Amino acid sequence: MLETGEEAAEVGHSARERILDAAYELFSHRGIRAVGVNEVIERAGVATATLYRHFHSKDELVLAFLDLREQRWTKDLIEAGAMRRGSNPEERLLAIFDVLDEWFHSDDFEAGSFIKVLLELGHDHPAGGASVRHLEQIRAIVGRLGEEAGLRDTDAFAHSWHILMQGSIVVAAEGDAEAARRGKAMARQLIDQYR
Repeated sequence: MLETGEEAAEVGHSARERILDAAYELFSHRGIRAVGVNEVIERAGVATATLYRHFHSKDELVLAFLDLREQRWTKDLIEAGAMRRGSNPEERLLAIFDVLDEWFHSDDFEAGSFIKVLLELGHDHPAGGASVRHLEQIRAIVGRLGEEAGLRDTDAFAHSWHILMQGSIVVAAEGDAEAARRGKAMARQLIDQYR
């Protein structure tokens, strides 16, 4: 148990960050149900009261994890990586699969938290519903790039593209190191289909 002075020191912004970082690591690799709040508390090195001061329930912590996941994965990894790698919208679309390929070969590949949470908790659960909304954001990015590339029916295009992305993630989790490259080849055909 932490002493009063230590507990007071951890109440600030850094304690919240430690809790979220611990939850991110545990939830993204092991799922929501497999990780208890006590494990997050232990990993973060905070008192139970501190966790509940920042997050009133495990569900609230899961929702914060999903928001952080959207920032780290959707925006910082996928969107920013595609923007850096491609000089035009079509190249940026295809670069998504280059980013996925790099992620699949990294030590921190863990096969897509939004899908895992949705499958684990269902779309009626608040976290499952949040996962659906976060997945919609990925399709919105793809749709925007499709519009910029001059593709037609960008909503249907984005849905099909997202199937290729999610399928690549699942196949990579099965152990296929070439999943993103296979997905990219199909993505080129999809672009041609919607051109």
